[in-house]
Parts: sequence; C-alpha cells; structure tokens
Amino acid sequence: MAGLGRQGGDASGTTEPGDGAGRQVLRVLPALLILLGLVFDVLTPPRFTGSPFFSAAPLIAAPVFSFLATAVTGVAASGAVVALHLHNAVDWKADALTELVTVVTVSGLALLINRVVRRSGERLASARGIAEAAQRAVLPTPAERIGGLHVSARYEAAQADAFIGGDLYAVQDTPYGVRLAVGDVRGKGLGAVEAVAVVLGAFREAADTEPTLEALAERLERALAREGVRRDSLDAVEGFTTCVLGEIPAGAGVLRLLNRGHPEPLLLYADGGLAVLEPAEPALPLGLGLGELWPGPRDPVGEWPFPPGSTLLLYTDGVTEARDAAGVFYDPAARLRGRVFPGPGEVLGALSSDVRRHTGGGTTDDMALLAVGRPEEGQPERRRTVPVVRREEE
Repeated sequence: MAGLGRQGGDASGTTEPGDGAGRQVLRVLPALLILLGLVFDVLTPPRFTGSPFFSAAPLIAAPVFSFLATAVTGVAASGAVVALHLHNAVDWKADALTELVTVVTVSGLALLINRVVRRSGERLASARGIAEAAQRAVLPTPAERIGGLHVSARYEAAQADAFIGGDLYAVQDTPYGVRLAVGDVRGKGLGAVEAVAVVLGAFREAADTEPTLEALAERLERALAREGVRRDSLDAVEGFTTCVLGEIPAGAGVLRLLNRGHPEPLLLYADGGLAVLEPAEPALPLGLGLGELWPGPRDPVGEWPFPPGSTLLLYTDGVTEARDAAGVFYDPAARLRGRVFPGPGEVLGALSSDVRRHTGGGTTDDMALLAVGRPEEGQPERRRTVPVVRREEE
C-alpha cells in the first residue's frame, strides 16, 4: 500500500518546501533580496537598477509566507523603489514609473500565487485526513494481546504522503485458534484499496466459521471473483493477490501456514536461530481463477513447531524486492539470522530500519509487516503499537 516526506507549514496552513536550514533561508531570503536591491541601486551608476531584486522578493515569499506576510513583502519592495527615487531626487519619468508598476504588479501576482498555494495545502491536508481514516478503517490496530500471543504490525508506504495501498495484514482470535493473513494485491490506486477491503472483509468473516485454512482460502477466492464481476474497477480482475494464511491453535505449540504465491515467512527462535517456512508445494495466488488447471495440490498446508520464545514473521515483497545501490536484493533471512529480539515489536523495528539502511533511505514498494510471538513461561505482558510509518525525506 502506498510511504513520506512531510512538508512544514506556518499557522496559516501554507505549505513550506524544504526542511531545517533550507526553510530558514527561504524565510529570510525576501528581506535579503530587498536589502540587496537597495545596496545594488545605491552603489551602481544610475542606468542600473535594483528592480529585479525587488520584484523577486514577493515571489519568493508567496509559497513560504502567509497572505499577510506576502502582502507586507510586496509593500516593502514597492516602498524601496519609491524611497530610492526620492533619495536620488529623480523625476518620476517613464523609467521610474515602469519600475514601480512592475514591482506592484509582481506583488499582486505573488498574492494570487499565495492564495492558490494555501488552497492546495488545505486540499492536501484534507486528503491526508481521508487517507488516515481509510487506513484506520481498512487496517485497524490489532488487540494488544490475541489468544495468548504477542502481536506487532507495521505498514510502511514507499511514497511520500501515502498512507495505504495494496498491502494488507489481519490477525484475530477464532474457535480454531489465532488466524492471520498477510497479502499483497497486484494493483495500484483505489482499485487496489478496494481489493484489500474485499480480502480483509472476507477473511474477518470466514476466519471464524471455516474449519480449515483450505476452506478459508476458497472463501477469499469466491469473494474476489464475486466482487470482480460486480465492480469493473476492481484490480483483482486484472491482477491477483499473493497471500499467506496462518493458524496457531491454542496451546498446541504448532503453526499452520497456507502460502498462495507469497514470500516465505520466517520463524525466529529465542536463541537466534531462524527457519524459512517454505511450502512443500507451490500454489497459485488468489484471484487468478486457474485452480482447475494447476497440476499440484490447490492449497498445500504446511505445519511447523512453534516453541515458546519464538516469533513468526510475515511480510510483503516490499521487503524482499528492496535493493541497494548495486542492485542487490534484501535478504531478510540472512540479515536476521543469529539476532535475538525481546519481542515482535523489536523484530519489526529492526527489520524496517535495516531495509532503509540497505536501500539508502528509500524503497520502491510498500511493506506490510506482521510478527506474532509465543511468550515463554512467565514472560511479562508486552504492549506495542501499530504505526503507519511515514517516510521523511532524506
């Protein structure tokens, strides 16, 4: 799903480009330009003028300052033109009037630009609010502890100011144990979000009623096929959804996984060991509608021990397709093997940071991460958050 550099704004809501020192330079640049124009006009022969500096000052102020501050800058620039001609005792002939009219006209244009930028900033703020609401509705925060297991989830968007896209996760307690899903819709835009909503809605309903993971996968298939017919815009019609469905029965010490074309989950042990949970047989992603043509088992379910102190880690291909400057793909198994983490939240924090280091601070795809830990005997309760991580511009 779709990650973000947050641009600052003043109290008026105006969006400011840049951060830190660059923002401070922009704030003082209009005044410096007016001062530079004054100095230039005084120190040069009469045929030279500082009018270009005076005209540039309100244009620089327009996207940075409030409407009032931009107006003040325009008045100051126009006043500087008048003051210079009065100081030089120059008659108000054509050239002098032309300079003044030019600065006044540019100042008026700067006010118009400021108004447009302000309105665009308000629309962006509204879009952010809608995106955050969609994020909470489609990917709500899981409970702090589910079925005796510790859970942590994280969604990281690749694009600035993006909150949600085609990646998904879900985890809930059911009569069959804790069931979970992590998936990736092959699509972009609102169509991908629609497909995510369909998959998650079907999962939340069917996870409580279907007795097996195979039957649960079939319910998701039918839901995608049904909605694909109803809605021409649904990306599932043209693409597909890779997904891992999981089941952890209460007190059994095992976990079952059904992998439909998704990156293999990892099992991290308390001593730093790591296992890649590869399916015994490959299976097609959801939504292709080609199950009858697939030669192998439609839904091969694997089962592995899930000892106390271990953590199940699931992720989307935004992790495995992250590349460094040399084009080398990120290998989560190699990077996490041998490391010991206090809990699922620390696993996701370390993985997210390591991916950013590997890519030099940016990725080309969203990442949905889900970690489920089985606590050891006597391990205290843990609290964790489910942040939507917004990337800052490096």
